[in-house]
Amino acid sequence: MKALVFERFGGPDVLHYQDIPNPSIGPTDVLVRTKAIGLNFADVYRRKGNYHLTGTPPYILGYEGAGVVEEVGAEVSHVNVGDRIAFADVPFANAELVAVPQDKIIAVPDDISFDAAASVLLQGLTAHYLTQDSYSIQPGDYVLVHAAAGGVGQLLVQIVKLLGGQVIGLTSSSEKAKAAAQAGAAFAFSEDNWVEQVKEVTKRGADVAYESVGVTLEKSFEAVKTSGTVVFYGMAGGDPAPVDPRMLMDTSKTLTGGDLWNVLVSYEERKVRSQQLFEWISKGQLVLTDPVVFDLKDGAKAHELLESRKSTGKILLRP
Repeated sequence: MKALVFERFGGPDVLHYQDIPNPSIGPTDVLVRTKAIGLNFADVYRRKGNYHLTGTPPYILGYEGAGVVEEVGAEVSHVNVGDRIAFADVPFANAELVAVPQDKIIAVPDDISFDAAASVLLQGLTAHYLTQDSYSIQPGDYVLVHAAAGGVGQLLVQIVKLLGGQVIGLTSSSEKAKAAAQAGAAFAFSEDNWVEQVKEVTKRGADVAYESVGVTLEKSFEAVKTSGTVVFYGMAGGDPAPVDPRMLMDTSKTLTGGDLWNVLVSYEERKVRSQQLFEWISKGQLVLTDPVVFDLKDGAKAHELLESRKSTGKILLRP
């Protein structure tokens, strides 16, 4: 099979497309021919050597995709050859064929395209747990969303609005602010004085801030109200400064973390959460922007676009 691989850590130029042996499956696995593969910042971190990576060279990136089952292990009972499935946390996805454990299979309804499934799972399931587990959005909440024009950001904006919250979206440019507003943000700011703007809009500070930039963590605390919450789930802009526990005590503010892998702990969790995402999409309550699609062989170009931060929405690779 063909796969996008690399032997050493570095920039997008280390990626190349080549033939490698087909994966073998165990009795509880299925073999999936990929139709669409999601590209995420975690792939960039792994390519650079800054994030845990499975296997030995040649390394294969990718943890998210959708496709058709070609082979079923002897002990798999609920999946058949020809089924449309997706997965959200299975390694070696940047390939024509992927071995997927049966407990990580997500059935894809007929009215959900492969592109949509590969676009929404990692980012959509992240937005799902952030708004229901890390902090439960309540009607009327003022919700500050960093990187609101990005993949997770646009889904967060829509889900928060669906749950009755008012979104204040932060972006790096006026053009991206328009994308956040189109996704449903009640307010979208791109200027440097966003803390003051948040306080002006809310009169008391936001109820919760979804912090994915890292270096803006201190400002997020300034922007939330007394007894407000900051949910830290990423550091795309760099490491955050340490947090003084005395500040938390004095202001009654809460800092909580978030990681998808602490939530997707069972087949049932994947099934229930993904079904809700697919239902929202089917009903038009969650609208996905058209993804930017690259051939898998052009994966280096896709990585360059993602790292440039000029993209909004999802980037997909297609074998």
